[in-house]
Amino acid sequence: MKNPQNEFLEKEDGELETDSWKLRLYVAGQTPKSIKAFDNLKRICEEHLAGQYTIEVVDLTVNPQLAKGDQILALPTLVRKLPPPISKIIGDLSNTERVLVGLDLLPGK
Repeated sequence: MKNPQNEFLEKEDGELETDSWKLRLYVAGQTPKSIKAFDNLKRICEEHLAGQYTIEVVDLTVNPQLAKGDQILALPTLVRKLPPPISKIIGDLSNTERVLVGLDLLPGK
């Protein structure tokens, strides 16, 4: 389920620019809630970050030890790795406005 988009873009002067969003979605298998979270995330990214994101899906039923690194306590959980700061959103991501605020794509209310 990885998106092969480039994580870094090269600027004209040769420097690397992090112009991408690196998102990691933690799930527990192919449950309806996990699938819904991925579908909602994909839709939101296509609408608001087209061509500027990567999604890494981490199935904790396969690799439970990976939960420790991002301190995952509930599933599904979305972690914004880039751009900083790191942020987390828990749930199936069906509330688009809440996800956009959590990703800092919309100002909080």
